[in-house]
Amino acid sequence: MTEAEEKTFDSGIFLKTVGPGKTFVHRKAKDIFFSQGEEADSVFYLRSGRAKLTVVSKKGKEATVTLLGVGDFFGEESMSGEGTRRFSTASAITVCSTTRIASDEMLHVIHEEHTFSDFFMQFILKRSIRTHADLVDQLFNSSERRLARILLIMAEYGGPGAPEAMIPEVTQEALAEMIGSTRSRISFFMNRFRKLGYIEYDGYRGRIRVHKSLLNVVLRDELPEENASRPKLIDPSTRKALL
Repeated sequence: MTEAEEKTFDSGIFLKTVGPGKTFVHRKAKDIFFSQGEEADSVFYLRSGRAKLTVVSKKGKEATVTLLGVGDFFGEESMSGEGTRRFSTASAITVCSTTRIASDEMLHVIHEEHTFSDFFMQFILKRSIRTHADLVDQLFNSSERRLARILLIMAEYGGPGAPEAMIPEVTQEALAEMIGSTRSRISFFMNRFRKLGYIEYDGYRGRIRVHKSLLNVVLRDELPEENASRPKLIDPSTRKALL
């Protein structure tokens, strides 16, 4: 391959088109991409929607490992060698469109196209940093702060482009799984966030609008004490400006 040919390679086009070893896979909310324990033979690239990775222990307890957004790869363990099994279950949270890339094709492109290998390496490094942050969050932060962080991640605050203030529909049970808490505690925290003006929340429909002020809970630890009888509410004019 000549230098001129290498420069024409476009990672975006490669990931968003079908071709040798590549197909489009669409899933509805709650549908499965692959299950824990299955043979791993492909990598997925999420083009639209939200998904998650979950694991189940030998005792049957399920936990959410990570949330997936547009631009994320998942199932990359398939490139570690023949006979590798899936470490987790990947499922759609919302309607999802993905590109499924056979492991052999993925390895071939990484070896042949330096532009793509750099692109993929950047993703792996960011995933590693995110995993480290998740571990620190789980070890040292309260369940209330972990919930605030999950809501901000789902709203994509701190990510590229404008945040999605209205996050996809999610149940209290799902949020409890993500932070390792109970549904009753999630209900308590969500109502508290709503009273403090950090979110707008419809508990019946599961739709949540996240305000920028919730960042203070994670970045500045400005959450009032849990048993405070009269928490300081955000000024209505400020709340309107954050919408």
